[in-house]
Amino acid sequence: MRLLTWSARMILSTRKQPPGGSREFWGWLNAVFNKVDYERIKAVGPDRAAAEWLLRCGAKVRFRGFDRWQHDYNALPTGPLGRYKIEAIDATESCIMYRGFDHLEGLEHVEEIKLNKCIYIEDACLEHLSQIKMLQDSVKNMTVVSCGNVTDKGLIALHHLRNLEWLFLSDLPGVKDKDQTVDRLQTALPRLAIELDLA
Repeated sequence: MRLLTWSARMILSTRKQPPGGSREFWGWLNAVFNKVDYERIKAVGPDRAAAEWLLRCGAKVRFRGFDRWQHDYNALPTGPLGRYKIEAIDATESCIMYRGFDHLEGLEHVEEIKLNKCIYIEDACLEHLSQIKMLQDSVKNMTVVSCGNVTDKGLIALHHLRNLEWLFLSDLPGVKDKDQTVDRLQTALPRLAIELDLA
């Protein structure tokens, strides 16, 4: 009974908070979800730890050799360490943010990354992702859509993904000089096909 009373007080007290209070709570919670646990990475391997991070943040992963996307954290497959390798990441409407990007270190087989409507994705995220050696070799397809904090600087950093073959960019209000950005990417990556839907 005491717990119910405490819960009721908590609900009532949150109603009295100023409008920004809820936003601050979700920002804090999302930051907690993105915290890197290096001991966990050592214990379960980079692919399992990255999958746990991504699903915890609302993203999906597809493992190498499987057609089905994993979106349920509790249904992640188990098995020998290193058996399941992430091949694709769909972070649509997820809360992944820069502080969690160390989870991507050690991923060797990621060929596709979708960043759609990710409110916390910013230039520093794309720069970090582009500096990860294994991703520089493996990523072939990428989508960046409706990520309002991404600018030309972040997109230009993608030139480090030397095997990138296809890039779709749409609804990126922070991109101010799309022609120069595309030119710089295509100069660095001549095989790269870029599809644009930018204003």
